[in-house]
Amino acid sequence: MSTKSAAEFDIKDIGLAAEGKKRIEWAEREMPVLRLIREKFASERPLEGVRLVACAHVTTETANLVRTLQAGGAESILIASNPLSTQDDVAASLVADWGVPVFAIKGESTETYNRHVRTALDSRPQIIIDDGSDVVATLLKERGEQKQEIIGTTEETTTGIVRLQAMELAGVLPFPSIAVNNAQTKHFFDNRYGTGQSTIDGIIRATNILLAGRTVVVVGYGWCGKGVSMRARGLGANVVVTEINPIKAIEAVMDGFRVMPMNEASAIGDVFITVTGNRHVIDGSHFARMKDGAVVCNSGHFDLELNLVALREMSKPPATLRPFVEEYVVNETGSRVIVLGEGRLINLAAAEGHPASVMDMSFANQALSAEYLVKRRGELKPGVHTLPEEVDTEIAGLKLKALGISIDTLTPEQVEYLSSWETGT
Repeated sequence: MSTKSAAEFDIKDIGLAAEGKKRIEWAEREMPVLRLIREKFASERPLEGVRLVACAHVTTETANLVRTLQAGGAESILIASNPLSTQDDVAASLVADWGVPVFAIKGESTETYNRHVRTALDSRPQIIIDDGSDVVATLLKERGEQKQEIIGTTEETTTGIVRLQAMELAGVLPFPSIAVNNAQTKHFFDNRYGTGQSTIDGIIRATNILLAGRTVVVVGYGWCGKGVSMRARGLGANVVVTEINPIKAIEAVMDGFRVMPMNEASAIGDVFITVTGNRHVIDGSHFARMKDGAVVCNSGHFDLELNLVALREMSKPPATLRPFVEEYVVNETGSRVIVLGEGRLINLAAAEGHPASVMDMSFANQALSAEYLVKRRGELKPGVHTLPEEVDTEIAGLKLKALGISIDTLTPEQVEYLSSWETGT
C-alpha cells in the first residue's frame, strides 16, 4: 500500500483499492495491444522524466493506460474528465497499488472538478492527455505563463477536437495537439462499437426498461450516433434520427432509419439520446412537446447537450426515482420527463463505459501519441495534428494479431500495379 499523504491525492476511499485492482487486472486481459506497448515502454523508457497530466474518465481501462505511461517513465497525474465518470475503486487502486496521484471522485461538484484541473496544472505538465480540452482551455485562460513548458497535447474526443480547432482558428493554440479521436483505430471502433454498446448498457442499468417496440430518438448521426442507432435497432427499437448535416441525414435514411427535425421527433419519442457534441440540441421547446414519461439522456461529452436550465424553469423540482434517474413534471402540461445521469455521460454515470477490448485501441493511440510528441519535440508546428497513418495501421495489425486473425499482403506484382498508370483495359 502507498503511504502517500492526503495532499497528494483526492479520492473517495483508499479502502476500495483491493476491489479496484481486481477490476483493473480483469480489464487488462482484454487489452493485449496496450500490454505490448507497456512492455516496449518499460524497456525503452521513451517518456523518462516527462511531467504528464491525464484528464480522462477514471475507469479500469484508463488505469491500464496510466500504468503504460508510468512504465514509459512519465511522472503522471490523473484527474477526472467528467464529474460522474469516476470509478472510485479504480482511483483508490491507482493511488495505493501504483503510486499514481489521482484527483477524482464520482459525483464531485463542478467546483471540485475545476479545482482538480488547477491542481493538475500546478504540477507544471509538459504533456497533457485531455478529454474535452478542459485542461488545455484552463491553461490558456488562466496559466498563460506555462504555455512554453508544453511539449504537446492529445485529445480523446470529437468535442475536444472542435474546441482545439477553434483555438487554432483564433490563433491562441501555441503548441501541437494530436487529434487522437481522428485516428481510424479510434473513431471507427471506440465511437461506433464502444459508445453504441455502453450507451444502451447505461440506459438499461439506470431504468431496466424494455427498448423493444419503443421509439428511440438518436440526436446526431456521427460515428457515435451510428453505433447507438445500430444497437437500439438490434434490441427491437424503432429508431428515429435527427441531424443538421444533409450527408449524414441521407446516410441515416439509407441505413434504414427515419429522419426528421427534432421538433417533430420530440412529440413521438419514448427515449432520447444525444450524441452531437453541441449545446441545447434538446431545448425547452422540445421538452414541452414530449409525451408523458419520455426518457432523456446524453452520451455526448458535456451535459449542456440538454438544456436542463430551461427544463428546471418550466417544471416542478425534480424527484429522484432511482440512482441516476430524476423525474421532472412540466408545469404547463403535467407531463413527466425522465432525465438520466443528470444529463452527463449515461454510459459512464450509470454503467462502466466502453468495454476494455475497444479501449485497447483508443488508449494504444494515446500512449503512442505521447511518445510521438516527445520524440518530435520542437519539430511539430503549433496546431491540430493527426497521428501518422503508419501508427494507426500498426495498432490495427497488433489488434488482429492478438485476435489470432491473419490477412493477405500485396504481392510485388500488385504493388507495382498500384503504383503504375500504364496498365489498363
